[in-house]
Amino acid sequence: MPTTAFSSINFSDITDFVVNEGHGVKGLSDVGLKTLPKQYIQPLTERITTSTIIVDGSIPIIDMSNWDNDSKIGENICDAAEKWGFFQIINHEIPLEVLDNIKAATYRFFKQSAEEKNKHSKDNSCTNNVRYGTSFTPQAEKALEWKDYLSLFYESDEEAVDLWPSACRDEALDFLSKSDIVIKKLLEALMKGLNVNEIDQTKESLLMGSKRINLNYYPKCPNPELTVGVGRHSDVSTLTILLQDNIGGLYVKKLDSDAWVHVPPIDGAIVINVGDALQIMSNGKYKSIEHRVIANGNNNRISVPIFVNPNPNDLIGPLQEVIEKNGEKPIYKQVLYSDYVKHFFRKAHDGKETIDFAQIN
Repeated sequence: MPTTAFSSINFSDITDFVVNEGHGVKGLSDVGLKTLPKQYIQPLTERITTSTIIVDGSIPIIDMSNWDNDSKIGENICDAAEKWGFFQIINHEIPLEVLDNIKAATYRFFKQSAEEKNKHSKDNSCTNNVRYGTSFTPQAEKALEWKDYLSLFYESDEEAVDLWPSACRDEALDFLSKSDIVIKKLLEALMKGLNVNEIDQTKESLLMGSKRINLNYYPKCPNPELTVGVGRHSDVSTLTILLQDNIGGLYVKKLDSDAWVHVPPIDGAIVINVGDALQIMSNGKYKSIEHRVIANGNNNRISVPIFVNPNPNDLIGPLQEVIEKNGEKPIYKQVLYSDYVKHFFRKAHDGKETIDFAQIN
């Protein structure tokens, strides 16, 4: 396809090529596009500029190597969840080989033909638990995001073996499995910070009753300064466990500020962030923070987040221990988690506005 194929293309043609035919923005990048299509040009207010970036800022980095003998580690996790909503962990128990394998599998999936990837699109997938797509919610967005993704909702190993794409299935399952011990340790520490001393079966369902793993692909972009890889938002998860590659591009909004801090890639590190569900359950003590991803004009970039969520059928609200032991007044109501998620996905990324869905007026 010639480089000029999209020089004067209209919206329906872009949608057909990128969304309906399954080429994604990777397809646009691969044809050597020189100018960003107007559909991807973000308003000035949504772009990251040098005036809003803290060059020297950094989210906390927590060393997990002496977890069993150092109570300070748990305190540092709670402190980071309160003051930043984001932190990186190093010397965790996820083997580096597992991280390398899932990164390689992400590239392998997206290198497939559009026809092969499109078998897993919303219109073609045989299950709602496997979804290949582009941007966030194209039908609701005024400006599209420069990202393709594969989203895999985990129900069981058996279902995954049957339905997840073979190009990445084993590696995704391995990453999920090996992350479990880290997820449980993080949640134990965070619950202790809320005066919840035991995670029983009911709490486990509420905190980590479901999981979703996404493979994200951000292809090299013409005019990256005009668009975004992901718009500003907070996650709807309890926790998000994010693996970055070495390119970088994730920015976090500093609490009570309009400034954005870059999250630098650290070899072998995992980025952890608080999601809306945990902010609600902690009655606002732990903060889910706006974050976004810039587009890159020189390199392709990937990331692999695991979203640790309540069970879809659970009611989420401030934990009883938080209200009773701390004598707090609830600032969030009880909401069905699946309703909260549906509200999030029916609109474009809009910062922290989703949390209003659970706010007590």
